[in-house]
Amino acid sequence: MRFGIILITVAMVATQPLLAAQQEDVITLQQATAFALENNRTLKNAELDVEKARDQVAATRTRRLPSINTYTLSSRQLSHVDLKFEKGALGVLDGVGPVPAQDTTIESPSRFSALVVNEVSQPISQLHRIGLGIKQAELGVDLAEQQLRSEQNSVVANVKNAYYAILQTQSTLRVAEQNIRLYRELDRLTEQYVLQRVSLKSESLDVKTRLAKSELEALSLEDQLISQKEQLNDLLGRDIQTKFQVSVTPDAEFVSIDLAQAHITALAQRPEVRQARLKMDQADLDRRSKKSEFIPEVSLSFSNTAPINYSDVLPKSVTTVGVAVNWELFDWGRKKHELAAKETTVQQAGNAVKDAENMVIREVSANYRKLQRSAQMLRVAELAQETATESLRIATNSYRVNASLLKDVMQTESAMAQATDQYQQALLAFWTAKSEFDKSLGENND
Repeated sequence: MRFGIILITVAMVATQPLLAAQQEDVITLQQATAFALENNRTLKNAELDVEKARDQVAATRTRRLPSINTYTLSSRQLSHVDLKFEKGALGVLDGVGPVPAQDTTIESPSRFSALVVNEVSQPISQLHRIGLGIKQAELGVDLAEQQLRSEQNSVVANVKNAYYAILQTQSTLRVAEQNIRLYRELDRLTEQYVLQRVSLKSESLDVKTRLAKSELEALSLEDQLISQKEQLNDLLGRDIQTKFQVSVTPDAEFVSIDLAQAHITALAQRPEVRQARLKMDQADLDRRSKKSEFIPEVSLSFSNTAPINYSDVLPKSVTTVGVAVNWELFDWGRKKHELAAKETTVQQAGNAVKDAENMVIREVSANYRKLQRSAQMLRVAELAQETATESLRIATNSYRVNASLLKDVMQTESAMAQATDQYQQALLAFWTAKSEFDKSLGENND
């Protein structure tokens, strides 16, 4: 009768649920991903890159408008700029004689003076090249947006992996704490049996050794859990010391996924593929821009030059309007070779697109197979858990009729705890594989 009371006591201690040391906020996986998408610092930098790219487009568009420049030179003459007119330099007039009538020198005063040149230039032939530059800048915005999507997918996947890692560690920690409670109760009972000369001293030492190993394992798991929570807090963009608890993982949903359709979806959605294609478009625009350099640069020009305090005989202002042409007639084949290099870059960009597509297909296929394996492992773990549950029921019933020992019941209880932990680990592994598969498809996380 006393032995049965001991068994009931051990079973009650072993099955006692964990009590939280303090009340902490519970954050679900959906809340964690939404919080990360809003506050993650890496994503904020990626969003700023998009804004920078848009500003670059606006800056490039201004090159279509007239450029207005002013140049001012203020100085004091160190040497005289004298104007010398020899006798009759301006001709001979009837009835007047030579002009000037004698050699004449107009001296420039040594004083501070200024030269102001204002110029307005409107590009004409350059508009084609500027338009290509605007298109390149707009592709830069698309590239920045695709990089943002890639960062979003990575952050969401990292948050899910960190979240599942916390759940896995907590599951293992629960089993370790359950083993500690079992070994402590068994240690207490064994010490009593040693005093009663029912058990050997070696059995008591064996129980103490197992208890010490379980306590060390639990301590390591607690440290690991703290580090994992700090990592998740960092991904969420908040204070890494923030206390929280994670919610229970939902049950797995076994859905049929067609691999061929997954390949098509990934090729259409993956940011890496889109980036490779945009870079090829950029390379082609760069080639066209380089080719446009063979066209002479023609601009409408308006200029006003105003010398200030130079000389009383100089005009106060000189205004001109006309067409400015700048054309390098002979470049020794430089532009031709530069254009050939741009064409080679276009070919390299095309190869990069193919490499990106193949990489995506391989990654999707690998994650698809991993997801299938994890689903099968989850089924095996579920069956093992059902088997352990039935074994514990049989062992408990056998002990009630004195057909088995207490040690056998405790071992079966430990096996039940291990099977439960393995099922939880398999479930979390399935969701981790599902997260990686979703990431390889390039699905939006807005």
